[in-house]
Amino acid sequence: MKIKTKLTLGVGLLFLMIVLLSVVSALNIYKQKSDTEKILIANYNSLEYSKNMILALDRIDTDSTQTEIFKNNLVLESKNLTEKGEKDSYQSLVSHFQNYQQLPNIESEKLIRNDLVDIMRLNMTAIVQKSDTAIETAETATTWVISLGTICFIIAFTLLFNLPDNIARPIKELTESIKQIANKNYHERVNFEGSEEFEDLANSFNSMAEKLEEYQSSSLSKQLMDKKRVEMLISNMHDPVIGLDENNQINFINEEALKISGLFREDVVGKSAADIAVNNDLLRELLRNAGAEEKLEVPMKIFADNKESYFEQEIIPISIIPTGETEKKDAGKVILLRNITAYKELDFAKTNFIATVSHELKTPISSMKMGTQLLKNEKFGNLNEQQKELLKSIEEDGERLLNITGELLNLSQAESGNIRFNIKDCNVSDLVKTAVSNNLIIAENKEIKLISNLKTKSEDAIKADFDKTVWVLNNFLTNAIKHSEVGQKVIIVTDQIGDKVKFSVQDFGKGIDQKYHSKVFDRYFQIPEDHQTGTGLGLAISKNFIEKQGGSIGLDSEENGGSIFWMTL
Repeated sequence: MKIKTKLTLGVGLLFLMIVLLSVVSALNIYKQKSDTEKILIANYNSLEYSKNMILALDRIDTDSTQTEIFKNNLVLESKNLTEKGEKDSYQSLVSHFQNYQQLPNIESEKLIRNDLVDIMRLNMTAIVQKSDTAIETAETATTWVISLGTICFIIAFTLLFNLPDNIARPIKELTESIKQIANKNYHERVNFEGSEEFEDLANSFNSMAEKLEEYQSSSLSKQLMDKKRVEMLISNMHDPVIGLDENNQINFINEEALKISGLFREDVVGKSAADIAVNNDLLRELLRNAGAEEKLEVPMKIFADNKESYFEQEIIPISIIPTGETEKKDAGKVILLRNITAYKELDFAKTNFIATVSHELKTPISSMKMGTQLLKNEKFGNLNEQQKELLKSIEEDGERLLNITGELLNLSQAESGNIRFNIKDCNVSDLVKTAVSNNLIIAENKEIKLISNLKTKSEDAIKADFDKTVWVLNNFLTNAIKHSEVGQKVIIVTDQIGDKVKFSVQDFGKGIDQKYHSKVFDRYFQIPEDHQTGTGLGLAISKNFIEKQGGSIGLDSEENGGSIFWMTL
C-alpha cells in the first residue's frame, strides 16, 4: 500500500471519529441542558408560587396586603400548569379561594392548603422523574464519549507508533546509503518493503549506484590519462601559466613560468602564493594585478634569459557547479602570461620605419610646395588656366601629403616616447580661442557657426603643453565641422570638474554607432562611410597626447544624435 493511502485512511478515520465524538457530546450536552431548564421553569417555579401562597395564607388574618400577594402568585401559577392533574388542582384552588374570600373559615382554609399541597406534590414528583431522566441522559452520553474516545485513542496510538517509523526508517536508511555513495562506496544497495513509493525509490537508487560503480571502474584509467594529458599540455606551453586554488595556493606552474620567475617547482607547488610572493617581485606583481578590478592594459616588461620580454597578463577565474548543487562555487584562478615580445619588436620596427620614412619624405614634399609657390609667382612667367588648375591640384596634394607625414611623425614619436612635452600653466580661454581661430575659416566656408560656452573662469589655467593641447582641440573641431551639415553649429564647452577642466566639442551630425565607440581612437581606424578622407590617425594621436599629459579622452555619441568628443586635463 502507498504511504499516501495509509496517511489518508489513518488520518481520515481519526478525523471522522473526532467529528462524531464532537457531535455526540454536543447533542447530549444540549439534551441535559434542556432537561435542566424544564425542571427549573416548569416545576421549581410552581413550588415557589405555592410556597408564597401558603405564607400569604398564614398571615392573611393580620396583614391585608397578603391577599394581593396570594392573588399575584395565583395568577403566576395559572401560567405554569405543566404537569398532569395540576390544572384540576389549580381550578379547585381558585374555587376554594373564592369561597374563602366570601366567607373566611377554617374549613375553606384547610381546603386551600390541601390544593396547594397537591400542586407541590405533583411538581416534586415531576422533578424526581425529570432528574432521573437527566441522570440517564448523562450516563448515556458518558458511555458514548468513552466509547468514541477509546476508538480515537486506539487509532491515534496506532498512527503514532507505526506511521512515523514507516516514513522515517526508509528515509534514514536512504540517508545512510547516500552518505556511502558520497564516500565513493558504490557497492551500497537499499531495499524497502511495504510501500510502493519507497520500493520505487530503492529501485531508482540501486540503479544509480550500479551505474556509478560501472562508471567508476570504466573511467578511472581514462580520467588519469586525461589528467596526465592536461598536465603535459600545460607544462609544454610556450606561455607562462600559474594555477591557484580557491585558497590562493599554487596548484601547478609550468616550465616557462618557473623560468621567468626564478622559482623551483618543489618550492612552490602546494604552497601559499602570498607567502612565496614576499620574496619574489614578479609573483607579487602578478597577484596584485590579479586582485585589481580593472584589466591591466599596459604590457608587463620582464627581464628573463638576458633580455627584456613583454607579456600580457590574463586572469581566468575558475568556477564550478558541484555535483548535486545548483550554485557556482569559486575553484580558484589561472594566471596566463602571453608572450608578445615578437609583436612588440615588430611594432617598434614599424614605428621606427614610419618615423624614418616620414622624416625623409617631409623634406622633398616641402621642396615641392616651395616649387609650386615659385611657379605661381608671375615674375617667372604667366600660366594659362589649365596650368593654374594643375598647379592648384599639385599644391593641394602636397599639402595633404605634408599633413599625413606630419601625423605619422607625431604618432611614431609619441609611441616611441621621443616626443617632448612643454608642460606649463595654460589659460583655458586662450586654448579655446586659439583652436576656434584656427578653424574659423573652414567653418565659415561651410556656413557653420562656432559657439564657445566657457563655464570656467577667465583666469582658470591647467598644466598642459599648449601647442599639443590646441592640436587636439583643432582635431576635434575639424572632425565636427567635417561631419556637420551646412548651416549647423558646433559648440565648444569648458567645465570645472573637481581639480580638472573638461573640454567638450559637440556637433549635430549623423553621430557614431555604439559599435564603433571602442575603435574610434585606434590607429588607422575610420568609420565606414560613403566618402572617407584623412588617415585615421588624428584621434589616435590626440589620445596619446592627452594621456601622456595625465588626462583622459572620450566620446559620447549615438547614431543620428550628433557626437561629443571630450578631454579632461
